[in-house]
Amino acid sequence: MTISFPFFLACAWFVLAAILAAIPSNDNHWRRAYFLMAIGAPILIWLGVVHGPWLALLFFVAACSFLRWPVIYLYRWFKRQVSKG
Repeated sequence: MTISFPFFLACAWFVLAAILAAIPSNDNHWRRAYFLMAIGAPILIWLGVVHGPWLALLFFVAACSFLRWPVIYLYRWFKRQVSKG
């Protein structure tokens, strides 16, 4: 596999996420998580278009490991919505 620009951006996203996680924050890193999600979604789509769904899925799973609390809160919200109805 050749290194394409979307693959490079995905790797840069992980480096940026690691750096942002290491810096202390007053809001438990939520603003940074929103920022990472906003720039990560287009990278995920572009990566999927260029390299296929498996690499995009791998990027998604790895990104979820960095952004675990938003994923946990989304899961809890979804579980509450399903149990209401």
